Amino acid sequence: MATIRTGGKSPAAFRTISEVADRLGVPQHVLRFWESKFAPIRPLKRAGGRRYYRPEDIDLLCRIRDLLHTEGYTIKGVQRLLREGHLKAEKQAAPAQVGREELRAILDELTALRDLLREASE
Repeated sequence: MATIRTGGKSPAAFRTISEVADRLGVPQHVLRFWESKFAPIRPLKRAGGRRYYRPEDIDLLCRIRDLLHTEGYTIKGVQRLLREGHLKAEKQAAPAQVGREELRAILDELTALRDLLREASE
């Protein structure tokens, strides 16, 4: 998944359409299209039509993207899941845990490489 730059924002802060599009790796027009197809996606709209997505909107959009792009569902299939109440956004904590573990492994490997380089230069 793409990383979103928070610019110092709290995890609970609302996000603009460009921030969400970057995070999901989809163009902004796709998010606007999904709003027309999936009723639960209702970003807050401010003056001039600017969209602001809540964290729960982003979680749902992540799940919809995964269903459409990874799991091979059609739009009608995802709509059916929503209608029947089977579609819930996955918790974001689990991927963060995996990310930390991966970072720890990378850090350990880099530390070992640094030590090897120090030994080789002595």
